[in-house]
Amino acid sequence: MIGIIVTGHGNFASGVSSSVKLIAGLPEKYEQVDFLEEHGIEELSKNIEAAINKLNDCEGIIIFTDLVGGSPFKASVELSMKYKNIAVLGGTNLGMLIETSMARNFIEDLDTLCNSAISTGKDQLIRYEFVERVEIESEDGI
Repeated sequence: MIGIIVTGHGNFASGVSSSVKLIAGLPEKYEQVDFLEEHGIEELSKNIEAAINKLNDCEGIIIFTDLVGGSPFKASVELSMKYKNIAVLGGTNLGMLIETSMARNFIEDLDTLCNSAISTGKDQLIRYEFVERVEIESEDGI
């Protein structure tokens, strides 16, 4: 199975993970790493690396981060160069995380799972627009 690590600023990881658990149940091979205000970059990297080590029996790991270019993203990218079969995705949303967590049961290839996650993440972005419905009166009946 491909492991999942979620990390981000503040309580992003624990917050989005609590939603995953509520909607889809507690995933296996899943770790979360918050980057709190009192943490430094070194501590963040150490915590992400500890999460990687907990998932060392996985065929690969996807690290989901909140912001592309942020400290959790950068720390994850640096660690992905140290270990093999680790992919880092930025801009995580709840839909892509739930879908990917469940898709790991039948998608075993890291690149395929990453592409699926990105596609789902994009599909989850929409803008709702209210369109006023105009009824046309007709004397002809139905």
